[in-house]
Amino acid sequence: MTAQLDSTPQLPAAPAGGAIGVPDVVHGASEGDATSQYITFTIGTEEYGVDVMAVREIKAWTESTALPNSPEYVRGVVNLRGHIIPIFDLRCRFGQGLTEPTPTHVIIITTINDRVVGILADTVSDILSIRREDIRPVPMMDRDVDREFLSGLVSVQDRMVALLTLERLFDTKAIPAT
Repeated sequence: MTAQLDSTPQLPAAPAGGAIGVPDVVHGASEGDATSQYITFTIGTEEYGVDVMAVREIKAWTESTALPNSPEYVRGVVNLRGHIIPIFDLRCRFGQGLTEPTPTHVIIITTINDRVVGILADTVSDILSIRREDIRPVPMMDRDVDREFLSGLVSVQDRMVALLTLERLFDTKAIPAT
């Protein structure tokens, strides 16, 4: 039997018991527009966003248990209220070396299809409401593999946010069911 977490995103309101709250600020489109909401986070100086509906919760970094013969970007697994969750290092997945986690790093617990996974990130930035027409296509690059992870780009004030497609970012066949 496969255990599943509640499908409703649970975003703690304030730091308590190791959980990190998500800012209440929502930037972007006005009501009535066709919008989607994204939680943004940083990896180094780059900012990324994932659909808020894929996010279950955000928690402070905790040590993970390494698994043998895992890809380098799989940091290991953590026990989250009885569920074993694999943790992925996006910095490493993007070819930028392993993250040296500190207590300020966060794990974003997300769902990818029917799997629950954690994403190691430097910080959580914001929740953005983005109109569909404001999402720009990813320009052609030398390596198409980079483009397949991204669903688009959006300019927010003075910064660029790359929107991730989680289903393409991780091989969900290799992620254990929780």
